[in-house]
Amino acid sequence: MAKQMTEDQVRDLAKKILGFENKEGVNCGVGQLTTFNQLGFNGVKDKPDGWYLPYNHADVAIVLETKASSIPLGAKQVEEVLKNVRIIEKQYKKVVGILYNGEEIRVFKNHDEVETVKKLQNLEYYLALFKADKIDKERIYELTARINNSLHFDFGIKDLYHRMIFTACALVAKRYNATMVKGMDYSEFHNGILNCLNKELFKDKQQNRKLDILTEVFSSIKMNLDVQSEDEKGQQHVKDLIGTFIDWVAEISDCLNSDAWRGEDVMAIFFNEFNRYKKKTEAGQVFTPEHITDFMYKILNVNENDRVLDATCGSGGFLVKAMANMIQEAGGVQTTKATEIKQKQLYGIEYDKQIYALVCANMLIHKDGKTNIEQLDTRTSEAGNWIKKQKITKVLMNPPYERKYGCMDIVENVLDNVPVSTLCGFILPDKKLEKTTTKQIKRILKNHKITKIIKMPEDLFFGVGVTTSIFVFEAGVPQGDNEIFACYMETDGLQTVKNKGRHDVRGKWSEIENYWVDCVSKLRDDKYGTAQWIKPSEHLSYQMPEKPFEIFEEDFIKTAMDYTMFQLGIDAKKFEDNLLSATMYSSDISQVCDSINISIKAGDKNGKN
Repeated sequence: MAKQMTEDQVRDLAKKILGFENKEGVNCGVGQLTTFNQLGFNGVKDKPDGWYLPYNHADVAIVLETKASSIPLGAKQVEEVLKNVRIIEKQYKKVVGILYNGEEIRVFKNHDEVETVKKLQNLEYYLALFKADKIDKERIYELTARINNSLHFDFGIKDLYHRMIFTACALVAKRYNATMVKGMDYSEFHNGILNCLNKELFKDKQQNRKLDILTEVFSSIKMNLDVQSEDEKGQQHVKDLIGTFIDWVAEISDCLNSDAWRGEDVMAIFFNEFNRYKKKTEAGQVFTPEHITDFMYKILNVNENDRVLDATCGSGGFLVKAMANMIQEAGGVQTTKATEIKQKQLYGIEYDKQIYALVCANMLIHKDGKTNIEQLDTRTSEAGNWIKKQKITKVLMNPPYERKYGCMDIVENVLDNVPVSTLCGFILPDKKLEKTTTKQIKRILKNHKITKIIKMPEDLFFGVGVTTSIFVFEAGVPQGDNEIFACYMETDGLQTVKNKGRHDVRGKWSEIENYWVDCVSKLRDDKYGTAQWIKPSEHLSYQMPEKPFEIFEEDFIKTAMDYTMFQLGIDAKKFEDNLLSATMYSSDISQVCDSINISIKAGDKNGKN
């Protein structure tokens, strides 16, 4: 049983957790001596237990009401905090009321009680309750398209990854408050980003020195823009381009740094736009659509306490989505748990140097300064040993599919080095396991078990020319004779939008996702009837049902006619040509019809039928 605290002790504890210390531009503190009158609310003698009152009255104010831990937070206590909220509302439109007894907490957004985490958080968490609750993803797509076109055609950056990295580094610099203002020339702009990366990421580099690759790749980017033009008009043109680019980056940054962010993978958006006609990279990677990263998170029952690995992480889509969902479950980006998730619970491996730079930038953009991502070849024992040390609890992956990139070697090395019973989800071509060498697949199934196969929509990776399934393994548990549950999500409801890839334009995905998550959980498909149990000795993929044999009346008549004409010695091809000619060019086709009719009747008289 927890130790009982007096109201004074609860108040002191709340002050420490909330961070109600002297702050610039804010009057904040705790106590029982200060009246509202002294805080600027004329004539009000009531005394709040704690207050956070910004000098800018358009900002969010907070009022705290504390009780001894022995006092439950009932209707009487609620009315006390709401009375103080009403007092503050005379000067502030946005007020958060917090009622706290050291164990329980109740929170009010103006007069309405809101659901929050059960433990008291830093004041930033409560200030965020009034922030926007939706991100305009379509606007991000629009801005990304403009950035891509400008970098490609105005700045002359021809390389796809260089355009992505250049933008990503600008977003990282923006996140770390680098000076980027209109009127800069190119040298000031470029050096400002580079200096920010070197200076602000210094502590992060102490944990992961391979973050140097990010600045190394950024420094190597070349452009065909005359940035050294001595012509005044030319210099102004460059400054105008940079100024416009800065505006676009700032707007995207505002979206991505909003507390409404739910793991939208900015690099996936970049990839779709920058590489709209080329769905597959030279490194054999297929970037995973965002809605599928979310779906896999759910069917593997990932939660805020898991340690998640993507050992071929590409742009970081799975890790970003996992980060977003885990933080949401923990109560939001301002919680203490959110910091722990970002620093200690997300792990990735990427071999390609440029893509490694992208995933580092992506994690940094999304508030993860302590990224645990390594540049390794996932097929090696070095990678296996690194994985083993991380104590992974869930794996979410979409490895490169081709044999030359070691697809199944990657899968096997991951399975061999995560703890026993770890659930691992891999997106693979439908028949990948059946095409794997007999020796390797026997070895894999001797040590690990496939529990589920979910066949994905055939147009999921539009333009790539491969159909895929999600294969769920339980590591360290032999397959034996255990059958595999399989089902087929024939459609995800997304539609192809010109020049933008596939999108949920009709809002169908949420309902579809909920159904299939439930289906996979309950091991049945009542609605579509696609569920099947597969014997591993027979198949290692979802088995599409064979189409039933069907015969139509037209088919029967044609076959009968062909046979009759054969018996009568009639040239079917010649008859068909005569019939077609008569139909097209004659006003009376009865002669042709009479001819065949007479022949058939004559055949009947001769005993032929």
